[in-house]
Amino acid sequence: MAGTNNIRVVKPADDAGKRKQKRRSREPRLIIPSQGMDHVFLVIVAVLLAFGILMMFSASYMEGLLESGNDGYKYLRVQATSAAIGGVIMIFLSMIDYHLFLNSKVVLLGYLAVVVLLSYTTLRGVGQAEAIRWIRIGSYNFQPSEVAKPVLIVVLSFLAVRSGGEYKIGRFSIKGVPMLIAMAPICVNMVFQRHISGLLIMCAIFACVVVMSGISWRDIVAMGLVLGLAAIVMIFVFSLTRENGLSYILTRLSSMSSTDDGQLTDENWQVMQSLIAMGSGGWFGLGLGASRQKYLWLPEAQNDFIIPIIVEELGYIGGIAVVILFVLFMIRGFRIAKTAPDKFGTLIVTGIVFQIGFQAILNIGVACNAFPNTGVSLPFFSYGGSALLVQLAEMGVVLSVSRQCTDI
Repeated sequence: MAGTNNIRVVKPADDAGKRKQKRRSREPRLIIPSQGMDHVFLVIVAVLLAFGILMMFSASYMEGLLESGNDGYKYLRVQATSAAIGGVIMIFLSMIDYHLFLNSKVVLLGYLAVVVLLSYTTLRGVGQAEAIRWIRIGSYNFQPSEVAKPVLIVVLSFLAVRSGGEYKIGRFSIKGVPMLIAMAPICVNMVFQRHISGLLIMCAIFACVVVMSGISWRDIVAMGLVLGLAAIVMIFVFSLTRENGLSYILTRLSSMSSTDDGQLTDENWQVMQSLIAMGSGGWFGLGLGASRQKYLWLPEAQNDFIIPIIVEELGYIGGIAVVILFVLFMIRGFRIAKTAPDKFGTLIVTGIVFQIGFQAILNIGVACNAFPNTGVSLPFFSYGGSALLVQLAEMGVVLSVSRQCTDI
């Protein structure tokens, strides 16, 4: 019995100390150690970026000459500058602990800033083809809807992690009400800006994060009904308060079916020239820089319709290579999401990777006349400083999560 006095009992204070130390190890750090970054994902992004800048230069050279008189490098300089700045932002964000986005003040500030910018764009913004998307800052056009995409992903992921309770309306209860509330002002602005592609992408992001958050299908259907009803109301109000009502949307829809008879019209011109470009390339293309449709036949060749120029110059092989790159991007990105250390990291990476992939599918589908022309750009390829900066910043966040993955 005397031997029992040698038995050591662990004191509660020791357990408390261990819990405290474990808590400290999970606290967000400003800078993450460099080990563990997913270099495969980084290489895929680098290849997409380099390939995109090369093809954007080829597609934009003639347009640059026309606009400036003798400077075919105009678009290349802007895109290369955006890529350089975006690369620095990507590296910086890859070293920042993504858990800092779980700070409610940071999330609220970012969300309010986006809503203010979108509202200002709706009221005072500039645009083209009846769509208002940009804020003019000197000679530079800034597109707030591009910034709204990653901010919405972070906000929805934050709400999915932090607000999991049910909200009752009479006898009816539903989860995810805060996410619906967060979506409302963004969707309203998209509708009144006639930014159809932006609205589609925001709704797709919402659906992706909601499904991945673990909310029951009953609640998902309920939220879908609420969003559908809200969309009907917004469309009705929009048709009454804006000149031409919904004719802009209807024109986009009709341009898709008007290509069947082969007749060129103002509505189907862009899509028809896109199909001509892709048909001219064959399997191996006309050669880099040898596109004929970029000589002012195909509008927005350097932007929304860059994939037809790629196929015309590099053939179906070049087009397939682009598709394969995006498939590899999504596979590797979703693997990072799967191995993320927590639900917040999983939701953020899933939302970002899904957004890029969804945009690529829409853009390529429009160029092939599989979808109505919505004005969606091709990530990393289409001309646009705001879009490229934001996309590279998003890649930085994904790489930040990958640094903390246990096994990729």
